[in-house]
Amino acid sequence: MSGLSGAEIAQEHEQLLADIAQTHTEYGKAAFWWMGQHTFIVKAGDTVIYIDPWFPAWESRQTRPLITPEEAKFADLALITHGHGDHLCPETLPDMVIASPNALFIGPRTETERLLGECKIPAERLITVSAGETVISKDVKVTALRAKHEMFDEHPELGFPYLGYVVEVNGVTFYHAGDTIPYEGMLTTLQKWPHFDALFLPINGRDATRFLSGCLGNLSYQEAAELAGDLQPSLVAPAHYDMFVGNQEDPQNFIDFLQAKYPTVPYWVGPAGTKVIFPGTE
Repeated sequence: MSGLSGAEIAQEHEQLLADIAQTHTEYGKAAFWWMGQHTFIVKAGDTVIYIDPWFPAWESRQTRPLITPEEAKFADLALITHGHGDHLCPETLPDMVIASPNALFIGPRTETERLLGECKIPAERLITVSAGETVISKDVKVTALRAKHEMFDEHPELGFPYLGYVVEVNGVTFYHAGDTIPYEGMLTTLQKWPHFDALFLPINGRDATRFLSGCLGNLSYQEAAELAGDLQPSLVAPAHYDMFVGNQEDPQNFIDFLQAKYPTVPYWVGPAGTKVIFPGTE
């Protein structure tokens, strides 16, 4: 996966962690680091938010982890979108509980037992939610939305197992879609927010072969571009296209389609671990 030596990898990790620690954004701006797959670290002001933290060195990874689970530091919030292992990671979360001792964890109510047990998150540091519920923690407002990972699979008592999150913090608003395909009411729900400073959208798509193998699908690159075109964010960053052989997409297809149909929508595609400030300067 990498030609770097152990010392070079350790130095790379240290540099990334130092970048996160030293970054401070003024009101109305935030920074993000895409970490591969659908994992993002966002820092707004001095508040650090991890989304779907997943850092183990699985052999199947095509984008190597840029930090270890033990290095998942600085988090004030950690948001878990659903129970698949590259999103809710029992190899990451127990170490993250220790590495980020002040972090509050938010995840689907359907996954409460796993989050408390397998992932060793203390009950006082865990809030579980379903779609339509909002959590306010210090200066951060997090609203959970439905996601349709092929199906809604709503539990009659516990709610929706697949979630996206709208996060409002430090004068910015961003949406992490989780794993989802389009569904009726999705756009209408998102349009309740007047503007998004960033959208983080999966683009790996879906097909019958993957579905029959148990690989649940997501937005195609065209569907992700259409959603961005409808919402007109300050920035859209495609994700969930890089990691597993047989479940990948070329992000250039997303760029080409977006530029052809919605040329005024800014986008970012780049190497994992790169710091991106949003919204950018006009």
